[in-house]
Amino acid sequence: MIDAYFYGTSTRNSPEAPVPIINLVKKERRLGGAANVALNIKALGATPILCSIVGKDRNGTQLKSLLEKEALSTQGIVEDESRCTTVKTRVIGNNHHYLRIDEEETDLIPTDVENQLFATISSLVQTADVLIFQDYNKGVLSPNLIKSVTQLCNDSNVPIVVDPKHDQFFDYQNCTLFKPNRKEIIEAYQLKEEEDHDIQSLAQRLRKDLNAKNVMTTLSEEGVLIINDQEHHHLPAHPRNILDVSGAGDSVLSVAALCVALELPDPTIAGLANLAGGLVCEKIGVVPVDKAQLLDEAMKLEKV
Repeated sequence: MIDAYFYGTSTRNSPEAPVPIINLVKKERRLGGAANVALNIKALGATPILCSIVGKDRNGTQLKSLLEKEALSTQGIVEDESRCTTVKTRVIGNNHHYLRIDEEETDLIPTDVENQLFATISSLVQTADVLIFQDYNKGVLSPNLIKSVTQLCNDSNVPIVVDPKHDQFFDYQNCTLFKPNRKEIIEAYQLKEEEDHDIQSLAQRLRKDLNAKNVMTTLSEEGVLIINDQEHHHLPAHPRNILDVSGAGDSVLSVAALCVALELPDPTIAGLANLAGGLVCEKIGVVPVDKAQLLDEAMKLEKV
């Protein structure tokens, strides 16, 4: 998807309605959604290949242009003439977020487009060290496509890392690492968020229900919990000057996926991912994790 921004200033309200008038100063368009995960992976030194859908429209053309500008491959991008390219437009005035406008279609993609996307993934997966499902509930990841791609990866010994959304939450069977947050686990089991819950027990239940190798649950200011069939590790969050949490989940996912590809132990996966999320929160806006800073901070912690 494209993340679009209208920046401006506001000094008065509209006479037409009780809303501010924004005097436009600057427009900006950036890669968003799964493409931000790709930017993180690239920043960490690996080579991402995006496989997804765009509309056959002007925004789709621009999205592919933005990918090419960032030296990201477009060979896995499939055009769907029946839908528009997702664009999220934010109106920001006086450093205040006033409004977001979403251009999107969230119905499941047609069967012929799904087949085309699966064929594209099939042609590329043999070169992959890890596959990431980054789910945004936009209609691309149907239960059938998830099952087919998972079987393909399992047959090819390609590990699978999942960042889920609620609609297909329990469709990600037989994955390597499943990365929900606390709220997503609680909602998945239809529990009340305001009540006290044993997240470790819920994560273990989820791991069994998904037949997943690992479940890594992000817990905001309480850090991260990673669990497998034999052990669990709870790593606390590091003290940070939190400025903006936008994009932190993408950085956590990217670092975790690369650690899985390298077959690193669970505490290292959770520790580095947790560290990356905290570092990104110290910066304004959606920015990729800084590889040099991540390594430096990890080395400091190693010496403590």
